[in-house]
Amino acid sequence: MQPHLIAIDLDGTLLSDEKTISPKNRSTLFKLRELGHQVVIATGRPYRASKAYYQQLALDTPMVNFNGAFVHHPSAPETFKTIHTPLEKETAKTIIDTCETFRVKNIMVEVMDDYYLRYMNKGFAEVFTLNQSPSDHGNLHHLIKNDPTSLLIHPNDEQHHQLKELLANAHAEVIEQRSWGAPWHVIEIVKAGLNKAVGLKEISAHLNIPQERVIAFGDENNDLEMLEYAGCGVAMGNAIDELKSVANEETSTNELDGVATFLEEFFSVRT
Repeated sequence: MQPHLIAIDLDGTLLSDEKTISPKNRSTLFKLRELGHQVVIATGRPYRASKAYYQQLALDTPMVNFNGAFVHHPSAPETFKTIHTPLEKETAKTIIDTCETFRVKNIMVEVMDDYYLRYMNKGFAEVFTLNQSPSDHGNLHHLIKNDPTSLLIHPNDEQHHQLKELLANAHAEVIEQRSWGAPWHVIEIVKAGLNKAVGLKEISAHLNIPQERVIAFGDENNDLEMLEYAGCGVAMGNAIDELKSVANEETSTNELDGVATFLEEFFSVRT
């Protein structure tokens, strides 16, 4: 069989609810790589929060971070041109002003693998910090010196929808925004036009694997474009209904090794 590109989201897809890669998922991906297929991680996480999984899978491919805002090759950077597409700094500051008016719980500004916090408190930021201290915290207007890769905003629950609408109306032409699921209800913002499919297209071209031989797995709305782009888009059993409606196939949940289950059947392999 000709080589395929297997693109995999992390949270809710490859990872269990305990944020681990199961032995079955890992061994299946190793087997397919031995057979000549390529495995790529495509995640909304920053690199620091996905590096361990890249290493556990012993990958040697480029990867997509920040939902397409950062596309790079961790293990061989000289072989792939890094693509970093940040927000305009002034746009970010205007958004921060709006969030300050709403008195949101916290704001996290990512600049590649550095991050800045509005408030030095525990909460959603721990998901991506991995015990790494922020570069600084406090007045973000003063702290942001470079165009940020992404913004993460944690509003009060009752303000979430209103704030999203306000930001969409004010900045629709220059930003893309996504909502996290429970328990955090965080708004994630990157530059307009970015999504995982944008990065995946660059990687598939680099690996010389055509769209019809791309298989992509996901579970949330930040996987929509990637599953639509792939020749075979696979929704997890735990995926949102919107994603299932655009997927070509559906597999079992992340807790039941859905990635491995589908790939074993598709490629007729057993591990």
